[in-house]
Amino acid sequence: MDIYSVLTGGEKYCSDRNEECAKIQLKSKMLCHKFNRTSPDEGEKRREIMSELFGTYNPDVFIEPSFHCDYGFNIHFAGFALINYNCAILDTSPVHIGKNAFIAPNVCISCAGHALDAEQRRNGVNTSAPITIGDDVWIGANSTILGGVSIGSGSVIGAGSVVTGDIPDGVVAVGSPCRVMRKITEDDRIDPSALV
Repeated sequence: MDIYSVLTGGEKYCSDRNEECAKIQLKSKMLCHKFNRTSPDEGEKRREIMSELFGTYNPDVFIEPSFHCDYGFNIHFAGFALINYNCAILDTSPVHIGKNAFIAPNVCISCAGHALDAEQRRNGVNTSAPITIGDDVWIGANSTILGGVSIGSGSVIGAGSVVTGDIPDGVVAVGSPCRVMRKITEDDRIDPSALV
């Protein structure tokens, strides 16, 4: 099996140091470099770069520079998404981001890991597992989402959280490691008369 098939396969895997991966990453690094140097009024240019970078792109995806990813082709958007400043997505496995996703500043979404054994780590043994973020998810600032995690639709991940396991639909989850605090209910709706 070639390395591209492994990267896009959607299964958890381990690999050793692979020079082919570095060659594949170069395109992504160049596109991120171009994207991060666009002006705020260059929306069309940003959309062109994103459509070339991502595996599944939607024109209703808005990303604020700086943005970094490993490959790009493993990132899939289902619809509208807003990704704020300084986001990194280490897409060594597929990352699926649902419709109406809000991703705050300084979020790291990391499929990639390394061997726990020091000798294997030193010799370049890596791990990877896919990530799925459901529809209508809000990920708070400075959060980290680790490989193999699914975040259920309608959930909110509190700022500074480290998500190491699956999060169900419609909950508030916070902490390191991230834990479900409570369900989101009608009591969480903002009174329309309070809106300005």
